[in-house]
Amino acid sequence: MTTLAELLVDLDAEYDDLRAVVGDLADDAPEWDLPTPAVGWAVRDQISHLAYFDDAGRLAMVDPDSFARSVDEVLASAGDPMEVHLSRGRAMGGNELLEWWGTAHGAMVAAFAVADPAARVPWFGPPMGVLSFISARLMETWAHGQDVCDALGVGRVATGRLRHIAHLGVRARPFSYLVRGREVPDGRIDVVVTGPEGDVWRWAIGESGDGAGRHEVSSVTGTALDFCLAVTQRRNLVDTDLVVTGALAEEWMAIAQAFAGPPGPGRPAA
Repeated sequence: MTTLAELLVDLDAEYDDLRAVVGDLADDAPEWDLPTPAVGWAVRDQISHLAYFDDAGRLAMVDPDSFARSVDEVLASAGDPMEVHLSRGRAMGGNELLEWWGTAHGAMVAAFAVADPAARVPWFGPPMGVLSFISARLMETWAHGQDVCDALGVGRVATGRLRHIAHLGVRARPFSYLVRGREVPDGRIDVVVTGPEGDVWRWAIGESGDGAGRHEVSSVTGTALDFCLAVTQRRNLVDTDLVVTGALAEEWMAIAQAFAGPPGPGRPAA
């Protein structure tokens, strides 16, 4: 089982990789305002989003009462709840934006480094376990980093850290239905993906059999990278090489989302 310390090391590594992509941009570089695949979001918006939620993560861990009040304020405000922190980032030069993100990320990691791994972290949805929370921050850093890399035309090397994201994507299957007001169907789905170093990662979701004598097992197979791109909605399923077999798997992968919040719009096919 992955420890909290190991997860924090991997989260730091994910931060470092993305920081290396944007760290050399000049303070007023036009690249900060390049549009990313997320409609309406520029490169700077992706970074300010990460900075804001890293800040929120630290506050949730060290002062849950203050965090709860901040959530109430966000929920009570009219308009797009993302607008406040996006506007803050849009008023900054690149250097200040990177300083905000670096400070927020470092403070969050420091707060969680001394946390009880069994603790629960209040969040914008249901409270999360500490390990799940850090996995989610890693996933967000990687996913928003993909948007940044796509905008800048930068390739990146897949790493074993994808396992955390794939695991979160599998565990988030019930949420993908819940957020759409739908029941999770019975049945089993096998997820079998190949990691960047050739190792095979497996998950079995649900039970085979549906009570009517049918025992079809649906499956999702392919690379871990393609699976992570699909469940974070950074690629349309048809633009991956995933092999999705069976009605259960097809239904899930059409709506899969590893991130919290309302149903994602997904990405159009290339």
